[in-house]
Amino acid sequence: MSLLTALMTAALLQAPATAPDLSWLAGYWLDCSGGREASETWSDPRLGLVVGSAVTVRNGRSGFESAHIGPMPDAGPEGGLAYFARPEGASAVPFRLIESGPQRAVFANPANDFPHRIIYQRTGDVLAARIEGADDDETRSAEWTFNKAPLNARCPT
Repeated sequence: MSLLTALMTAALLQAPATAPDLSWLAGYWLDCSGGREASETWSDPRLGLVVGSAVTVRNGRSGFESAHIGPMPDAGPEGGLAYFARPEGASAVPFRLIESGPQRAVFANPANDFPHRIIYQRTGDVLAARIEGADDDETRSAEWTFNKAPLNARCPT
């Protein structure tokens, strides 16, 4: 790797000075409600990068999503973070961070088919996640209530 490539890569991975603290998202989270087993695993922030994965098991089927939260490439000098979702290995879809506060983050992409918004909020050892938006002019949403759990814990059978 050339020095120029290394410097450009490092610049892309550096978070803006005003980046919100997303360390509250780190950990292994498990939701055993609604007849499903859903888990999300999030890394701690490293130079403005948070990496996550999700696995859902329901009715004998499983699904997955990989994601990361990091700098928005086209954000310009003012910076900006985005949630990049890759459901079932699809191409990454960016959702720009539009709101953040202590233990809360809201990401949005109004041009996406569904969802338009992704919301995370932590209270103690509970992480609430919600996706919402309109699909074919019908407003819909989905919610998860994750509990902090040991890595790779499973729901009771």
